[in-house]
Order: sequence, then structure tokens, then C-alpha cells
Amino acid sequence: MTTVSSATAAATASAGSAAASIAGGTVDQAQDRFLTLLVSQLKNQDPLNPLDNAQITSQLAQLSTVTGINKLNDTMAAMSASADARQYLQAAGLVGHDVVVDGNALALNGGEGQGAFDLAADAEHVTVSIADATGRTVRTIDLGAQTAGLTGFHWDGRDDTGAVQNDGKYTISVTATSSGNAITATPHAVARVAGVVPGANGGQLQLDNLGKVDLSAIQLIN
Repeated sequence: MTTVSSATAAATASAGSAAASIAGGTVDQAQDRFLTLLVSQLKNQDPLNPLDNAQITSQLAQLSTVTGINKLNDTMAAMSASADARQYLQAAGLVGHDVVVDGNALALNGGEGQGAFDLAADAEHVTVSIADATGRTVRTIDLGAQTAGLTGFHWDGRDDTGAVQNDGKYTISVTATSSGNAITATPHAVARVAGVVPGANGGQLQLDNLGKVDLSAIQLIN
């Protein structure tokens, strides 16, 4: 009787942990393992102390719960993949448009450059500094008074001496003041969308002279 009881206890422990082992294989494999262990448990149970119906119901409920969660995860993953694909196709419509994105980069194309910045409050004096790849400031633009919010500006591609600069990637910094106090000014990049690169979360935008940025970085579409 001791041998039978030991076998029953071992089978019970194995059956009780079967539901938790679903992550080790597919749902169908986990169900097969669970049912095999349960049949073995019923065959080897102590006839004087048979398995309680409540125990069997509890074990089946565990399997059902974990199986349901696993199937729900699969469904959510499929829905996420579908949403990413739709977002990628929608993003393809941005090709050829100018977008304002997070960052302090400025792309100079054909001697023309555009940038933007966001002011936390109205400013009496705003200055934009443009630096080349070495960090040297090539142009300082005085924009005077500006209102709070997102504001764009244009650069003619020349430095402070009037010399034409090469096309490429530059960086900007913005200084804003009002009554002698500094106003928070956040620079933004403005560039044309050359393409869309597929990937996670709907993909990325390929911007002229600026490289790739996430779709979530877009602040404005022109």
C-alpha cells in the first residue's frame, strides 16, 4: 500500500505541474502531457483513498486557464503584427513630404536648409546657431521676438561671411530670452522623407541627409 500511495503522490505532483509547463512546448503538447499524467494518476491511485473529484476539476481548471492565456497571447501577437504592417503601409504615404521630428539636426540640400524649435513661452529674442560636423558655428541667425509653440526657420546655406556651405548634415542650438530670463527652447529637425524602412513598431523613416528616425519622433507633417 505504501508503494501505491507513493506512486499516487508522485503522479499527483506531476499532474499538478503539467499546466505550468506549457511554456516548454505548444499548447497541444502540453495538453497531451497533462492528460497522459492524469490517466497515469488515476490508474495508480490508492483504491482506499481515491483522487477527489475536486482535485481533478482543479487540475483541469489550471490547464484550461494557462491554455487560454497562451492562446490569448498568440492572438495579441498576431494583432500587433497586423497593426505594424498597416502602420508601415500608411507611413509609405509620407515619402516626398517634409516632416518635423525630434532632434537638433539640420539637413542642407541644394543650398537650402530648414529647421524648427519649440518655445515654452513667448520670447523677446531668439537666436539660432548652426554648426558643422566639427562643431564649428558657421551661421548665427537672429529671429527676434517669437511666440510660444513650434516655429520654423530657413537657412540659405551660407555662413556668417556669406560663403556657401556644402550640402550635408548640420546641428542647431536655440537660445531664447524674455526680460533677461532664459526661455526653454527645444530644437527640432526638418527633413524630407526619402523612404520607409520596415521594422518593429511599423518601421522607420529614411530622411534626406539625416538618416533613419522612428515614426514616433514625428512632430509635424508638411
